[in-house]
Amino acid sequence: MPRGESKVKNNDFKYLIASIVLTCLVSVGLLAGRVMFSDSLRYIFLIWNLVLAIVPLLLAWWLVERLRTQSWLKWQQILITALFISFLPNAFYLITDFVHLRQTNEVNLYFDVIMLSSFVLNGIVLGFISIYMVHRELRKRFREQDALIVIGVVFLLASFATYLGRFTRFNTWDILLRPAGLLFDVSDRFINPSRHTDTYVATISLFVVLSTTYLVFYSSMLTFRKFKA
Repeated sequence: MPRGESKVKNNDFKYLIASIVLTCLVSVGLLAGRVMFSDSLRYIFLIWNLVLAIVPLLLAWWLVERLRTQSWLKWQQILITALFISFLPNAFYLITDFVHLRQTNEVNLYFDVIMLSSFVLNGIVLGFISIYMVHRELRKRFREQDALIVIGVVFLLASFATYLGRFTRFNTWDILLRPAGLLFDVSDRFINPSRHTDTYVATISLFVVLSTTYLVFYSSMLTFRKFKA
């Protein structure tokens, strides 16, 4: 890669990181303002959820950096990929935090809508950027349609895991801490699907919304990459 082009790409990456930091700080700032104004910690959990949403981006970056010089089939890259898939639902889990939205006497409801939307949008953006980084690596190794199928499966798994996180209260580390309970709940939804129609409706709905929105994001990235300033 020419030195000048490499410098431009490094600058673009710095702008991206700075933009992500800025928009996350805006969300935290809105929450901090709410806490100070209302003297209520009602939505303080959003900070932890946002931190968890950043983890898959860090894992995706780590994976891409290692793939520059190493094979994806080595156990280290396989482990990082598994961790990435395991933590990815945390980015989209922020969407479900809208269930906490309700009228209170603490602040104007409109402010809470904006604040929650800020966290949700950050989660979606972090998730999409993470997936896009991995998607690019898949495209280097597989046909375009095969890479899209893999990404589709990832979205489906993330949608299902997001449902589990919200309604059965399982989280990422329960894979290690409560594997038996997690396996039972997951298997029961496949063995007795008629008893868990809400699982399928919620999972498919989120999958359709996320995957189609990502296609817009992905197509935009491909399109704008063809233009030169």
